[in-house]
Amino acid sequence: MSDLSMLINGLKVTAEKGATFERRNPLDGSVATRAPAASAADAVMAVEAAAEAFKTWGETGPGTRRALLLKAADALESKTPRFIEAMAAETGATAMWAGFNCMLAAGMIREAAGLTTQISGELIPSDVPGSMAMAVRQPAGVVLGIAPWNAPVILGVRAICVPIACGNTVVLKGSENCPRTHQLIIESFEDAGFPAGVVNYITNAPADAGAVVEAMVSHPAVRRVNFTGSTKVGKIIAATCARYLKPVVLELGGKAPMVVLDDADLDDAVNGAAFGCFANSGQICMSTERIIVDQKIADDFVKKFGDKARNLPVGDPRKPDPVVLGSVIGMATVNFCNELIDDALAKGAKLVCGGKSQDTLMPATVLDHVTPAMRVYREETFAPLKCIVRVKGTEEAIACANDNEYGLSASVFGRDIARAYNVARKIDSGICHVNGPTVHDEAQMPFGGVKGSGFGRFGGKAGVAEFTELRWITIQTTPRHYPF
Repeated sequence: MSDLSMLINGLKVTAEKGATFERRNPLDGSVATRAPAASAADAVMAVEAAAEAFKTWGETGPGTRRALLLKAADALESKTPRFIEAMAAETGATAMWAGFNCMLAAGMIREAAGLTTQISGELIPSDVPGSMAMAVRQPAGVVLGIAPWNAPVILGVRAICVPIACGNTVVLKGSENCPRTHQLIIESFEDAGFPAGVVNYITNAPADAGAVVEAMVSHPAVRRVNFTGSTKVGKIIAATCARYLKPVVLELGGKAPMVVLDDADLDDAVNGAAFGCFANSGQICMSTERIIVDQKIADDFVKKFGDKARNLPVGDPRKPDPVVLGSVIGMATVNFCNELIDDALAKGAKLVCGGKSQDTLMPATVLDHVTPAMRVYREETFAPLKCIVRVKGTEEAIACANDNEYGLSASVFGRDIARAYNVARKIDSGICHVNGPTVHDEAQMPFGGVKGSGFGRFGGKAGVAEFTELRWITIQTTPRHYPF
């Protein structure tokens, strides 16, 4: 069990009145972490520290920012064993998933380091003689990042690295489900030698989240907010930001469709589906939730996919034997999925493998012959429960893929690349991969969704656009004529 602290203005601090909360392991209920339960006043202190640091960090040259970010990437990578231990204890994640988180997160920091000299503007021709007109990107100010537990290193780092590369300062609000994991990220930036107040970290008890977030969003110094999490909470964050006219980037839930056309390479599609469905036990915003298969090949696909899924090892990630599926985040997920299974089977679905679970070690579970009448057709499971929908032809496949409130990631499998690409173009999603899984992320890519999956984009130059102010500045180089 770990006792944690927050980081405000470079100092490790406790919460007001020493308040704490506990995070328990989802498998056995043991206390994994005891963390400070920040008050609204604590949150305001963190914002004010970031605002003071911005006065100098916003003027710091790109070379200095780049060098510090590169050091942070190295420091984070060196903590991989500690991340693996923390994620297993707090969220039940496997070593494989934790290791992947660290690898990608370090790459994201290095990509952000490269962006420090790519924050550019342009000269725009002016109709005013002698006027030199410029579009200039400048850091916005204090950025509030709110990160989730499911891919905690990747998404915690994403909330920080591009904003500070652009010259902003950051307050990271850690997830109540993994405060120790998120603190390891903060320690990596500390180890790199960032000036006090550039990166600040607070944790809060679940019951205090609303008050803590509103205290920060309402603060005049906060100029950008980014949130990754559920659509339900995302709507609350969006409403809060709207009240204070604060720009926000929202990356929310998903119900990612994977379309398998009648000419798909079945082995390739099965492997892509297995990874997209069951990486981190399906607890990824991009997880394949619906496999939409042309009925001409559905029987063959279902047999191959079922054989692969039922043989994926499940187990306690804290034990030495490697597993693909560790624990889900809690019994609420298990109970929810059991309800979805009962509902689907009662309405005619067929269980291919897996089934209802009594604990958080949920097996890979696949339902075939799923229809729109079943809850699992529409509701995000965020678990290793997946459904197969059989369709007739490409137009029906496209309609099925779009028959959902979400629109984050999607994929299409087919040998005819032009045909598959044209299907991908017609799917309502921010991301779509042809002959690749729905779960895929690269630091330099524009990442985000449409519809109920949010708005705005993380990653690369798209991220720079989100976390800078675009200003129009002119210099009059010759005398200007005025009408009076």
